[in-house]
Amino acid sequence: MVTKEKQYVDYADALTAFSTGLGEPEWMLQLRLEALNSIEKLDLPIIERLRYNRWPLFQVPNLTGAPAAKSVDITQFMEDKADAARVVQAGNDTLIETLPESLKEKGVIFTDIQTALKEHSELVQEAYMQIAVKPQKNKISAFHAAFMNSGLFLYVPKNVVVDEPLEAIFIQNSLVEDSFIKHVLVYADVNSSFNYVERFFTAGQEKNAANILVEVVAKQGAQVKFSAVDQLGENTTTYFNRAGHTFRDASIDWAIGVMNNGSTIADLDTNLVGDGSSSDLKAVGISSGKQTQVIDSNVVSYGKSTVGNIYQHGVILDRATLTFNGIGHIIKGAKGSDAQQESRVLMLSDKARGDANPILLIDENEVTAGHAASVGRVDPEEMYYLMSRGIEKTEAERLVIRGFLGSVISAIPLKSIRDELVETIERKLTSR
Repeated sequence: MVTKEKQYVDYADALTAFSTGLGEPEWMLQLRLEALNSIEKLDLPIIERLRYNRWPLFQVPNLTGAPAAKSVDITQFMEDKADAARVVQAGNDTLIETLPESLKEKGVIFTDIQTALKEHSELVQEAYMQIAVKPQKNKISAFHAAFMNSGLFLYVPKNVVVDEPLEAIFIQNSLVEDSFIKHVLVYADVNSSFNYVERFFTAGQEKNAANILVEVVAKQGAQVKFSAVDQLGENTTTYFNRAGHTFRDASIDWAIGVMNNGSTIADLDTNLVGDGSSSDLKAVGISSGKQTQVIDSNVVSYGKSTVGNIYQHGVILDRATLTFNGIGHIIKGAKGSDAQQESRVLMLSDKARGDANPILLIDENEVTAGHAASVGRVDPEEMYYLMSRGIEKTEAERLVIRGFLGSVISAIPLKSIRDELVETIERKLTSR
């Protein structure tokens, strides 16, 4: 891994060799080089209540294309389910890729991004950093576009309904020094419907950066339910950007557990562009130790009669910091739209720092909008009620917290993922 000791444009030759070695199409190389040339000219994205300009997010990855010196044992991160629709990646390598024949026959594509670039180049080009996020959006997106080193492509064709969840497991290889620059593109064609679930882990203790961009493009009438549990390591500094774009009457429902152990920005953006489209975002976070986590949720209504909901709950332990920014924006012309949000934070330590920052930006008159926010401690009346029935204080506190976070947990379609999220919460609470 190389830190920034020279101008990014000086990496043009190495980046060209990297892209050529992977067999990427010409349009992808040009996208990389154009993004590379713009990095220095762009600003960092503004994250309210956070100064992160000194975070080590711009570590240029290994561009040799050589395999990692140490490999990850993936068995500790997954169950053995041979019939599952699943992709498992460790570092930059895809180790498992399974998709039932019935879905292949319907035209579903579920593969690593490099295979998709070779076999489905035109389809990837339609959406890759063209709709939900543009490379020149900000300094971080440009860096990502230039140096992306692994990823996933999921495409569900027109009118196809997938009943079983499609699952991805991404394991950062921190047994070695290398930036984790992962790109996930979820492309839902007209009137398709499916559940997608992803999990992020870290193996190893090396100090690395993670720059992860997830794009969800929902064409007209598509219905996407997106669930995620993020558990990256203590020595990983992370910028997550999950971005959605809805066409007419489409919906993207997010259920996200931000359970990382290192400093993290979770930037969650949904643009409701088509009339009648909607997004329901549920996010939970737990911060512990000395970490800083910010969950920045932004839903923008461009189309008429759109509905955007933001629902965020978080718990803070020890000396940690957790900030919720919720931004609901209704653009001029988006008549009949509805923007609602709720952000609530529980602090379980006198030394914890929490913030809930609701923002409504309304540029149209004929709309509905509202917000609620609170930062506080466990309700003493709830504790009294439980303890009066013989429940120990520690157990009563845990029950209250699980109830507090339960709405997001219940929205995740896979029982194994729900159970894992509960176990993660329990582990963080009992390690105090």
